[in-house]
Amino acid sequence: MSNRISAPVTLSYLNAIQPGDIIHDTKLAGFGARRQKNAISYFVKFRVSGQQRWVTIGQHGRPDDDGGTWTPDSARRKAIKIIGNPALADKPALPVTKPTRPMFNDVADEFMKLHGAKHKPRTADEQKRIMRRYLKPAFGHLEIAALTRTEAETAHAGWKDKPRAANHALAVLSTLMNWAEEHGYRDRDTNPCRRIQHYPQNNRERFLQPDELARLGTVLKQVEKAGAVDLYAIAAIKLLIFTGARLSEILTLRWSHVDMQRQALLLPDSKTGQKTIPLNAAAIAVLKKIPKMEKNPHVIVGRKPGSRLINLQKPWRYIRSLAKLDDVRIHDLRHTFASVGVAAGGSLPIIGRALGHSQVSTTQRYAHLTDTPVHQLTQMVGEQLSAALNRKKRAARPRP
Repeated sequence: MSNRISAPVTLSYLNAIQPGDIIHDTKLAGFGARRQKNAISYFVKFRVSGQQRWVTIGQHGRPDDDGGTWTPDSARRKAIKIIGNPALADKPALPVTKPTRPMFNDVADEFMKLHGAKHKPRTADEQKRIMRRYLKPAFGHLEIAALTRTEAETAHAGWKDKPRAANHALAVLSTLMNWAEEHGYRDRDTNPCRRIQHYPQNNRERFLQPDELARLGTVLKQVEKAGAVDLYAIAAIKLLIFTGARLSEILTLRWSHVDMQRQALLLPDSKTGQKTIPLNAAAIAVLKKIPKMEKNPHVIVGRKPGSRLINLQKPWRYIRSLAKLDDVRIHDLRHTFASVGVAAGGSLPIIGRALGHSQVSTTQRYAHLTDTPVHQLTQMVGEQLSAALNRKKRAARPRP
């Protein structure tokens, strides 16, 4: 049974209506949409010389007059033009007997343009890389609506030699499929990525031991005294060690983000949004020694006037080589901060908050480290109990 609905013609309403239902737009009189068995058509009703006319504008998701696809907004704009100039309704329409169904690459490009704009540039760039390297070569020859679970699973299996990248590609594909459903390019609840098992990933948990930290500290003092490494690069490395911050957070840090009174870095925008990084005495001491450059808002200054340091990899590789820490990445300094925090008795929720983790599962990788203080306590208790058991008791004197 069909329904006549008075509501704004939006994607949410279009996704909710059933075959036969008609939406009469509350924003523009005469404009509406009707769901047929497998498609949604936009229409406009108006009167010319006392006679009512009903003109079909186009099908949702199919090519429009401007080289794009019909959406509620583009169809409403066309309806306004037709109402204002009825002669446009007699313009020959594009052939619809055998419409071209959108291809994967075309929808992927639209997805990146509209959905990708909501992400941070670094995230958007990574999605584009995944699209270019994995998804488009695998599915570019398919219509977006024809992509099946078998094809998605086969592609995922083909990337098994790079499990992390394979899982990331599957996640991006799943997001794209959900977006395609929301925009009418696929039927609802047909995401082919559902229930495809991800490859297990071994998260790298390298962190510095006390003797390695000592070697690194010695080298930092040596290169700073000799002037062998830029002082701002050295300061950046020290801040990474003492704050557990991400590399991007330190390299983009501005003096306006540093609140010495509150002893915190107040970041307006990080990977997880606004973020406050508490400062310990060691980090504050580093910040106080960093020279401020006139007309440069950045803490870690670059070579060009007004710029910031862009790349820390070259000085880090030099420093870690001198400290014989060739397998240690810059990000491992963040792991080190977390490991020391756990060993000091910090709980995982507190560690996660200090690091700015948005998900508990991210901090959970350090769970095994909580066994260290427990083991130390157990060892101490065992030694005391053993000593008590083995302590020689004075022989009891015989009673008279």
